[in-house]
Amino acid sequence: MCVRNGLTCDIQEGPWTLTADLSATSGGNNAGPTPGILGRAALGSCLAISYMLWAARLDIPLANIAVEVQADADARGLYGVDRVPAGYTAVRYVVSLTSSAPRESVIRLLNMAEEHSPYLDVFRREQSLQRTVHIRATEE
Repeated sequence: MCVRNGLTCDIQEGPWTLTADLSATSGGNNAGPTPGILGRAALGSCLAISYMLWAARLDIPLANIAVEVQADADARGLYGVDRVPAGYTAVRYVVSLTSSAPRESVIRLLNMAEEHSPYLDVFRREQSLQRTVHIRATEE
């Protein structure tokens, strides 16, 4: 990941390239979704894919799966104002789907999928986080 042109961040992982940025009103160039949008998209897409995987595994018909991720945050945290947390204060997700299976079977499927969803685990559980820094001196 590298930052260019102010706050625009290019992300490369294998063959994929993404761009993250902030809106112009937040000092960015609006060249891509914010990191928050990408994080919520990671959670929502991981859940949707997990539901479909577990539906196939449990042989439960599932269609039209949609996951809406909602988050509460206080932007003051990003800018270091009033000592509020920089991250989310709450995260919710709404699952909408179509299935001919009994409600109990669908709920069991959702529970199994969520138990094994990597990104739900990232949001749910405290993680170990380590930083390594490499600083090059500029030439004068």
